[in-house]
Amino acid sequence: MMRRCLAAAAFATFATLTLFAPCALAVLPDEIQVYTDDINAPGEFGLELHVNTTPNGRRTPDFPNEVTPYHGLRVTPEFTLGLTKTLDAGLYLPVTYDAEGRVLFGGPKLRLKWLPLRPEEGGTGWFAGANGEYSWLTRNFEPETRRFELRPILGWRNQDWLLAVNPVLDWALNGPRQGGRPDFSPSFKAARTVADGLALGLEYYTELGPLGRPAPGNQQPRTLYVAMELEKGPLPLHFAIGRGLNDATDKWTVKAIFEFSFK
Repeated sequence: MMRRCLAAAAFATFATLTLFAPCALAVLPDEIQVYTDDINAPGEFGLELHVNTTPNGRRTPDFPNEVTPYHGLRVTPEFTLGLTKTLDAGLYLPVTYDAEGRVLFGGPKLRLKWLPLRPEEGGTGWFAGANGEYSWLTRNFEPETRRFELRPILGWRNQDWLLAVNPVLDWALNGPRQGGRPDFSPSFKAARTVADGLALGLEYYTELGPLGRPAPGNQQPRTLYVAMELEKGPLPLHFAIGRGLNDATDKWTVKAIFEFSFK
């Protein structure tokens, strides 16, 4: 019965997100997520399905032929494999949909996560590590089609609270900004367990511009999400609604992450 309920909830969430994207080209981040101490066990294969949409967002392209976020929908399967106790690898395959029903592939992304410090399962303590990601993107999504992202991971958890920060650095490896300063995009997360397997919290994302040369404050996108996480059961679910905090930000964003694990 529980499996059927969760499957129905997943279908309903996906259908709801799809309805937000009836009338415009779609481009969104392939994942909107603060990394914590989650890591696959050695040999464990996993799949996360990221579904993001922008009911109210930017319509004007920032560069020629860009597909903008307004009414956009992106679905990104992320395949993961545990390599060691402290390493796992992932592959993203982001797909967007336009108003005519065409499928647009954003380009593959490979990542490697390293978590040498983390508490025992269900324990209390600090966690720390880093995630590296290499991207091959199409020119509809970024003018720099080769990028490298370094995502430091730092946080603390106990049975009731989870706190995490990701001060992300992102380098362009080709295009007009090749060799320049990395973009600095910190994100934060605070979540409170309110029932067995259920956590509620806040997530905050901002893009400050090139490291050491921040953009003016009114040009720095800032988004605050209210998030719910169903952590137990056959289909763990993360669902959040985000509100843009200034004119440089999409006004509303909805995101969901469905998790599948295969040992």
